[in-house]
Amino acid sequence: MALVPYDPFRYFDNLRQDWDRLFVDWFPGRAAQGMGRLNADVYETENEVVAVFDIPGVSRKEDIDIDVDNHSLTVSGTVNQIQEVQAEHMHRRERFIGKFHRTVSLPAPVSPEGVKASYKNGVLEVRMPKMKGDIRRKIDIQFH
Repeated sequence: MALVPYDPFRYFDNLRQDWDRLFVDWFPGRAAQGMGRLNADVYETENEVVAVFDIPGVSRKEDIDIDVDNHSLTVSGTVNQIQEVQAEHMHRRERFIGKFHRTVSLPAPVSPEGVKASYKNGVLEVRMPKMKGDIRRKIDIQFH
């Protein structure tokens, strides 16, 4: 038996997957209308936070947008695939075409300067340097 970390939103993810499956069963030709949730791995090293996303089918770097905040990373964009087969000859379409969006919280505050991103074989890797020093500040109290 594996130890699974507590996720308060797991029920909603399962509900969404069941709902998506329901529409795939009812409308098999419309199976790939949404990419759903992008799979993401987030880990940290001594000097940086690294996020890895599975985004197959992106053909141009202009199709991916990355926004970095102190404590969150947002990846969004579009997957455009060329129609290789005429629609009347298509029996099943399961590859995703359309827009995607995912925001993940980061385990440590990061600096937007110095962020590096690379995309290879359908995998996007974003490396973000951690903020240097303590971002907390002692507040002086005016005591009377």
